[in-house]
Amino acid sequence: MRGIAKEKGVLKLWHGTSAGIMKTVPKYMTAIACRDAMDAWLPRPLDRPATPREELTRSAVKSVAAGVCGAALTNPLDVLRNEMFKTDLGVKDAFQKLLREEGAAKFATRGMGKNLMAVAIPIAITIFVTDALVSAKKARREAE
Repeated sequence: MRGIAKEKGVLKLWHGTSAGIMKTVPKYMTAIACRDAMDAWLPRPLDRPATPREELTRSAVKSVAAGVCGAALTNPLDVLRNEMFKTDLGVKDAFQKLLREEGAAKFATRGMGKNLMAVAIPIAITIFVTDALVSAKKARREAE
């Protein structure tokens, strides 16, 4: 950090933050929308309340789908941010460079596999744990 601050200036410590911020809100909005859609789409038992195991399984499926959707949608912004780090360019210049050198489709999907692992897993875990806690709290309230 000292080297960056000394060689390029203190503001360079925040280089890439703009692309990071641009991806955070859409990533989680997409993940939550996907989770909600999966919740409506996944079947529930018609003749009885779902068992805790069934609820956890539904939550796991919803969470994985949400993580994948959020990561896939924001992959281009991760590529953009990485390009900014690699080239030391700003958002606009890095974006134009990517479009010029790779084209929209290639740049939008570059590194998708690695990004899905790095981004989808934490999102899925966060949503799964939250779902499990909310379900447990709801079950306790209903039991009282």
